[in-house]
Amino acid sequence: MKDVVEYLVRYLVDRPEAVRVQVRRGKEGTVYLVEVAPEDKGRLIGKGGRVIESLRTVVRAYAKRKVGVEVR
Repeated sequence: MKDVVEYLVRYLVDRPEAVRVQVRRGKEGTVYLVEVAPEDKGRLIGKGGRVIESLRTVVRAYAKRKVGVEVR
């Protein structure tokens, strides 16, 4: 699953070599912490958070369980 998140994020940003994904597991499920270059943060979040919400929707559908995606 981490590979899927990393692949999707790398496709969305200008500097794919700066993408890092960490996995945190908690009581409420798995959370993928995505770290990108500072200039790519706005591109990943998108206008009004549309891009990150779309990414979360795709990841949740693929995982078929409760997961989260957070940007650092």
